[in-house]
Amino acid sequence: MEHIASRTRNTHTSEKELSSMSININLELTDHCNLKCTMCSQSMRDEAHGVPHRFMKWETWRESLNNLRDFPDEIQLCPHWLGEPTLHPDFDRFISYAFGINHNNQIFRGFRLHTNAVLFSEERSRLLLELAQLPFIKDDTFNFIHFSLDAFSKDTYHIIKGKDTREMAYRNILRFLALRSKLGYLRPFVSMGFVVQPNNAHEAQEFLNFWEQNLSDHSVDFDWQHKECDSIYFRRLNTDNQEKSDLLFMNTLSKLGFEQTKLMRGTESF
Repeated sequence: MEHIASRTRNTHTSEKELSSMSININLELTDHCNLKCTMCSQSMRDEAHGVPHRFMKWETWRESLNNLRDFPDEIQLCPHWLGEPTLHPDFDRFISYAFGINHNNQIFRGFRLHTNAVLFSEERSRLLLELAQLPFIKDDTFNFIHFSLDAFSKDTYHIIKGKDTREMAYRNILRFLALRSKLGYLRPFVSMGFVVQPNNAHEAQEFLNFWEQNLSDHSVDFDWQHKECDSIYFRRLNTDNQEKSDLLFMNTLSKLGFEQTKLMRGTESF
């Protein structure tokens, strides 16, 4: 199973700033996925990592987390890479354990979840919201959940994602937002992801309009959101014809009324 640690910086980061940057660690709970997104290796080969699909063992998760205790650098933890983390049969137990031992943020400073929202029940939503409010971690520890949607209509969603689960994903997210509001919680924030590509660029405006109507305080981003609020996140597609992909991305943003003069993320970015 992939356990990936990375330290990232942009081209303007100084060596002094780099020395104090967080380390981003992806502890991938599984490389199984319930969708076949056209832009993901899940749809390009039978084995996402080139090895048989697996679920992380409990012992691996527990030991990996405890080995991070009092690490000298701040840890930003994510249980995702190429798989859908909520597919893990013990997802709720794994995440609850991680937060339960994170007293005073000894294990990780920040946590983010990436999901396609297909397996996102009311019970799971409630659990994640409650974990974000634990009194012995910093308020912004569980800062956001990134929902990978990439389409507005049912037909386009099926083309991009490979299955007819659009209604389920949208319903689950709207229920999460309603529950967060009902409970009076601020975090975790949400990020509505849309990877711009030829088969969905025509729906970018509808996607934007829908989520602007359903999110109150929010930003529209073309790089990972930096504001303390919900986000509608348009991202370019990384492809072997990057020039064409970048042009489509920039043209789409222009049609939306945004003038992005430069591309923030490198081609190696996930």
